[in-house]
Amino acid sequence: MEKSILITGGARSGKSTLAERLALRPTGRAVYIATAEAYDAEMEARIAEHRARRGPEWHNLAAPLDLVGALEASDGGDPRLVDCLTLWLTNLMLGGHDWRVEADRLVVALSRQQAPVLFVTNEVGAGIVPENRLAREFRDAAGWLNQSVAGACEAVFLCVAGYPIKVKPNEHSF
Repeated sequence: MEKSILITGGARSGKSTLAERLALRPTGRAVYIATAEAYDAEMEARIAEHRARRGPEWHNLAAPLDLVGALEASDGGDPRLVDCLTLWLTNLMLGGHDWRVEADRLVVALSRQQAPVLFVTNEVGAGIVPENRLAREFRDAAGWLNQSVAGACEAVFLCVAGYPIKVKPNEHSF
């Protein structure tokens, strides 16, 4: 297993399911680092759906803002799965944090990790240009965050309709 993997794709593309399978492959156990916060019943249901897929082989950590701290605290053991970077970005932006500084901290921290790390993120730039400023800022920030983390990862997968496509490494990387 590669030490660092980014898995991206659209909504319901199979990214989390792939990441969960890959995270458990080396040892049969993994750490799930959740970035979601439940602000309403619908989000609570989504979180519950993700938890229901996972069994006792998972150790859960919540890291809605301090993702670097969660990675550092959980390093040295089982693989870690971060789900997801775009929710983490949302939390940072809505909380008034400098997402660029946090993204840079994440990339630096990733280079120091001993245990494998898998990141799930959403591919948000393939649609129409959003009609409001915050949505455009988020789309652009997600694109830059994904590029930064992908650049620091050994492997990148794109999920489409439940099927993963290996994007990195490839002969066209620049």
